[in-house]
Amino acid sequence: MNERDQVLRAAAELVSAFARNDRDAYFGAFTIDASFVFHTLEQPLLSRDAYQALWDRWRSEDGFEVLSCTSSNAFVSLQGDVAVFIHDVATELRMLGERHFSQERETIVFRQEQQGLWLACHEHLSAMPEGLPIP
Repeated sequence: MNERDQVLRAAAELVSAFARNDRDAYFGAFTIDASFVFHTLEQPLLSRDAYQALWDRWRSEDGFEVLSCTSSNAFVSLQGDVAVFIHDVATELRMLGERHFSQERETIVFRQEQQGLWLACHEHLSAMPEGLPIP
C-alpha cells in the first residue's frame, strides 16, 4: 500500500471510530501531543489529554454521543513524514437529549511514526461556508 493510501486508511479509521462513538479507538488515532482547533470552542486544545477531558465532560454532563459521521471530498497532500488530509464532514450528535446536525470542513495533519503508522497530530474543524450545498 502506498503512503497516500495509508493516510486515507488512517483517516477512514479515525472517522469510523468517531462515528461509532468509540472513544478509545478515536483518541488512539492521535499522537499524545496532538492539537485541536474547533470553530465551536473559544480556545484551542493543546494536547490529546485536554480533548479527552473535554469529551469526557461532555459525555457526563451533556449526554454527548456521536450518532453518525460521514466523510466526503477527501484530499491528501504528502509532505515527507507529514500528510495533510482535507475533507468535508457531516455529523449527527446528541447533546442534552437533542439531535444536532452539522456540515463542516476539516483538516487533519498526520505524522508518520517510527513504526510506519500514520497518527493524527493536528485537527482543525471549520464551519462550512454558507451557500454551499450539503452533499
